[in-house]
Parts: sequence; structure tokens; C-alpha cells
Amino acid sequence: MTEETTFGSLTIAYDDRVLRPREWTTAQSDWAAELAATVPPGPILELCAGAGQIGLLAVAGTDRRLVCVDASDVACDFARANASAAGLAQRVEVRQARLENALASDEAYPLVIADPPWVLRTETGQFPEDPLLAIDGGDDGLDVARACLRVIRQHLAPGGSAVLQLGTTEQATRLEHDEGLDTGDLRLVEARRFPRGALVRIDRA
Repeated sequence: MTEETTFGSLTIAYDDRVLRPREWTTAQSDWAAELAATVPPGPILELCAGAGQIGLLAVAGTDRRLVCVDASDVACDFARANASAAGLAQRVEVRQARLENALASDEAYPLVIADPPWVLRTETGQFPEDPLLAIDGGDDGLDVARACLRVIRQHLAPGGSAVLQLGTTEQATRLEHDEGLDTGDLRLVEARRFPRGALVRIDRA
């Protein structure tokens, strides 16, 4: 059964086949909206978009276009419906695809939002109401985050930023060290802790 919830200024529809929008994740939308005012021109890319609420709220107060990517056909249907309900359908493209197949090799985005599953596989049973695909981050909770980072490496434009959602700042530290985000032109520049998760900003020089 389809339900609706308030997410910032938006009303978001979803059902139990997709992850229920979490109120705290409006912080990711807000951070992305702030960055949208300073990064180079171009559309925003949202990875693991789910019902689309984070990306939609991020672009709602801007004139930027949004490209939403999710592997779930159900999530993509909700993202399209939510874009239409928000009056944003003309600025939103939704792609049902796996991360590695979603983008052409020459696509570049000045701003990327990613909300991958980050729950440790051994702990997913603590959240029986959530779809497993939407929360299972693998043995250390970072499997899909690493896949998102591969997309960010390939498609984040020079001078651009990405805002990645994780479970903890400890996960952010591990990702930074494992993926070399303390060297090169792609840097993890800030991590913010919240009661129910963490957000990290990654910049490209």
C-alpha cells in the first residue's frame, strides 16, 4: 500500500518495497543545495536514489536538472511520481540501472549525491521493516559506497563535490584510507555526524 510522508517541503510517496524516507536525511539535501550554489554549472547526479526524495529536495530551490539512478524498478517508479508531484518532472531524469552501467563514459556532473546501503550484513536483521536491498552494505557496510565512489571518480567534474551518506564517521575514515581519499585530486574534505548516520563531502580539485 502506498504511503506518503513529509520530507522537508515535499510530500513523498513510497511503499514497503522501498526504503522509507528518513527525516534526518534532509540534511543531505540541504548540504547538496548549499553546494549547488557554488559548484560549476550542470546537473546533479543522485546515486541509489530510492524514491528520489533527497535529490528532489536538493534541486527544488535551484534551477538545476537532476539525474536519479537506482537499480530497483519500483524505486524508479516512485522517483518519477514524486518528481511529478513536486512539479519537477521537466527537470528530472530517472534511470533504472546498476551503478556501473548507468552513465555514459563522457558524462560529468559538478555535484553528486549518494545514499548507498551502509548497514553491516550481520546487522540487517535488526531492521526487518526495511527492504534488504536498500540497507545491506556488505561485510563492513561499505560495498555499495565503494561502488558509488567508483562512479564519483569517473564522473565528478573538476571543481565539483559529492555528498555521500554513511552509517558512521568511522566508516568515513575507513573509506578515506582504503580508497586513497587523502591523496590525489579527489579528497574527503569534511565529515558530519548525525544521530542516525553520517555525511561526507568529497571534492575534486
